[in-house]
Amino acid sequence: MDTENQWRHMSSAPRDGSRILVTVRPVEQGGADVDVAYWARADAFGMEGWRAADSAPGAIVGYAEPELKCWMPLPSANTGKMPDLPAPFEGEEIEVDGSGI
Repeated sequence: MDTENQWRHMSSAPRDGSRILVTVRPVEQGGADVDVAYWARADAFGMEGWRAADSAPGAIVGYAEPELKCWMPLPSANTGKMPDLPAPFEGEEIEVDGSGI
C-alpha cells in the first residue's frame, strides 16, 4: 500500500501553510468529513491555527485542534484524472501524549 496515501496523526501535520487533507471529527450535526486545510499564522483575519482552504478574509473557517482527527498529503495533480477523495478515517483512536478525548 502506498504510504503517501495513508492517514497520519495530526501531531505530524505540516505547519508551513501547505494545504493538506484532514478528517474532521463527527459532530451532532453530521458524521466525519474530509476537508482541505492549512496552518495559518495569526493575521488581521484570525488567530493562528488550522483553517479550511476555502476560507476568505472576513469569512474564516477555523478548526480547533480537537476537531481534526488525522491528515494526509493532497493527491498528486499530475495523474491525468481527478482523484477520488478518501473516506474519513474511521479506525481506532490513537492517543498521543494524552490527546484522547
